[in-house]
Amino acid sequence: MEEKFEYWGVSSSIDLYECDLALMQNADAIREFVKILCDRIKMRRYGETQVVFFGDEPRVQGFSMTQLIETSLISAHFADASRAIYLDIFSCAPYDPQDAAKFAADYFKAAHYQVTSVNRR
Repeated sequence: MEEKFEYWGVSSSIDLYECDLALMQNADAIREFVKILCDRIKMRRYGETQVVFFGDEPRVQGFSMTQLIETSLISAHFADASRAIYLDIFSCAPYDPQDAAKFAADYFKAAHYQVTSVNRR
């Protein structure tokens, strides 16, 4: 008997505010975060984590990160000027968005965070 799913995948937008700037500006810390996050939410990484610094405009300047996972993608932008991190997780495998958000907030020492999740059909 074939298992029937009610949705294709879960997409979460996790906004972290007043984060530790030193961690946000550390490419190795970002890579380590991704490794631990993937283990925590049981996602298998596909390839290396890409961490690139860019932005001509100071308001948006900072690292951006992408990590392919076998079930889709994790990405983030680290906005240095506002000390905010915008993390997105999309996967067709189940995971707990609240747990991922809490872990990210703790890792980057965010003062507060907001999580929005939708089931993609």
